[in-house]
Formats: sequence, C-alpha cells, structure tokens
Amino acid sequence: MAAVVMSAAIAASALMLVRHEVDRRAALNNAAALGSARDFITTYTTLDPLDANAYADRVLALGTGEFVTLFEAKREEILARVAAAEPTVGTVLEAGVQRWNDDGSADVLLATKIATATSDGESTDEIGSRWVATAVKEGQHWKISNLVQVI
Repeated sequence: MAAVVMSAAIAASALMLVRHEVDRRAALNNAAALGSARDFITTYTTLDPLDANAYADRVLALGTGEFVTLFEAKREEILARVAAAEPTVGTVLEAGVQRWNDDGSADVLLATKIATATSDGESTDEIGSRWVATAVKEGQHWKISNLVQVI
C-alpha cells in the first residue's frame, strides 16, 4: 500500500513539474514577445527628422519578413516624410499578447502615445493610437514581421 501511495505521489510530482515548466516557458515567451513589440513600436513612433536614415536603419533592425519587404519598398517615401516631420517621442502605454499563432508567432496589441512639441515650443500635442504587431522569433531574438494600426 505504501509503495502505491509513494508511486502516486512521485507521478503527481512529475506531472506538476512538467506543467510548471510549460507555464514557465509560456511566460518567458510572452515576456520576450511583449518586450520586442514594445521596443519596436517605441522606435517606430519616435521620429528624428534630423537623421531619417538612422531612424530607418533602427526600424529595419527590429523588423523581419513582410514588414521589412514593405518598408524597403517604400523607404524613400518614408525617409521624405520623416525628414519633413516634427520630432516625436513614442511611448507604449500598455501591451498584451492578443493571441499565439500556429507558426509560433504572437500578435501583440499595443496602446501608444505620441508626443510632439507644438510650434511655439511651450507645450506638446499628444496623440493616442493602437497597433497590432506580429512578433516572430528568429534565432535568439524576437522581431516584428507585420504591423497594423488599429482604428
């Protein structure tokens, strides 16, 4: 009887350990995908018109796949718009994993605030926006493969 109880306890402990490890890995993946999306959208919404090329390089370094293809195709137009824009500072107010996709990527919903100094320089205009970014793990790093502004 003692052997049966001991075997059941060992089996239950093993199952709990496996479940704990699965939950831990899921939490680590969530944190990594969220961190990557936060870094990306902060970079994407913080414009530096004095160095548009560096802005584009920073954004491209955090992207991959379809996003990079589309960004590169419109790079000259993007550079012109950034160079003509006012400096902005993007801030992520909140972020959460919307869903995990079958390919291991994560759709992350982000709420942002973009602050721009007014022309008089005495105050700032703030605009809120929401984005869905698809984070994909490439090697040891998470990158953004798709970005959609949500209305």
